[in-house]
Amino acid sequence: MKEKERYASDTWQPGTEVCFRKKPWRAVLKKKRDAAVFLVTFFLILFLGAVVFVGWFDASVFRGVSHKPNQTPTRIPHEFPLQCATRNQSQTCPKNYPSKHNPAANPDRTPNLTSTCPSYFQWIHDDLRHWKETGITQDMIQQARKTAHFRLVIVEGKAYVEKFRQSIQTRDAFTLWGILQLLRRYPGRLPDLELMFDCDDRPVIPSKHFKGPDAAPPPLFRYCSDGQSLDIVFPDWSFWGWAETNIRPWNNLLNDIKEGNSRTKWKDRTPYAYWRGNPWVSPVRQDLLRCNVSEQDDWNARLYIQDWVKESKEGYRGSNLQDQCTHRYKIYIEGMGVVCEREIYSSLRCNDPVREASLP
Repeated sequence: MKEKERYASDTWQPGTEVCFRKKPWRAVLKKKRDAAVFLVTFFLILFLGAVVFVGWFDASVFRGVSHKPNQTPTRIPHEFPLQCATRNQSQTCPKNYPSKHNPAANPDRTPNLTSTCPSYFQWIHDDLRHWKETGITQDMIQQARKTAHFRLVIVEGKAYVEKFRQSIQTRDAFTLWGILQLLRRYPGRLPDLELMFDCDDRPVIPSKHFKGPDAAPPPLFRYCSDGQSLDIVFPDWSFWGWAETNIRPWNNLLNDIKEGNSRTKWKDRTPYAYWRGNPWVSPVRQDLLRCNVSEQDDWNARLYIQDWVKESKEGYRGSNLQDQCTHRYKIYIEGMGVVCEREIYSSLRCNDPVREASLP
């Protein structure tokens, strides 16, 4: 008590006796605070009402519905499963699929005539520019037979295949399966065509061998090409469902990866860049191995060699993608499909280590 009186006497100022005795300032301050809160609340409600009134905010989201006039419901795409019998292997697939395009039967497959093709469609014309003036002759197609695995012919919505040689595992079957799905999904929309297909990776039609006005390069489709080749790129669907390498269909694999990604939080993962694969299919991958940890240097990268022969014997148990979400960073690097020149991949050389401080 004496300390409080001493503190009061030290801080006392003349002329403040009345204020400290009656203390009217507390009531005044409380009234001002109540008035300020009321005004702020009033103007906030007024502002929100104006925003909803002019349509800047859709208040119906709180009720789980929307009244936007231009909003269209999500359309569920039609499915066209292959309804083939499994008990009687000699039986063919029933012919219960439409063979002609009917917009009334498939409204969600009707193209929007007012829209334009995406910009990446230009690569279709770019890949086929070599035959724009001369066209494609039967002799050109026969030249492609030197390395092609099969010939595909589509006539009136039916696919015919002539097989020349065995591809690696079942890559040819997956490619043909994808074409059959196109025929099922877009009946009557695929034109009659004939093409040669090579199921290997590296391009085999070098452009330097086909120069001049009389050049007749063979039109060969494959999964990979580059700036020095004339091979025509085609999607490789086997990577989204490849039975021999234990890669499940993409919808299932995507759920597996999401589940594996949720096992460990990003901050708790190993703070290194991670890569796993076969380095002997590309010089750029071999060069990447120089960035691996050693007794002298640590570039903050952890690189692992994948032995596919060993994995195939063990059922690919150590190759599941959902089990590889253990590091903070993943390295992507081209494989066999790209013929790398030294100036292309020289930037990957480990001239400067990745400092720990630079990691976010």
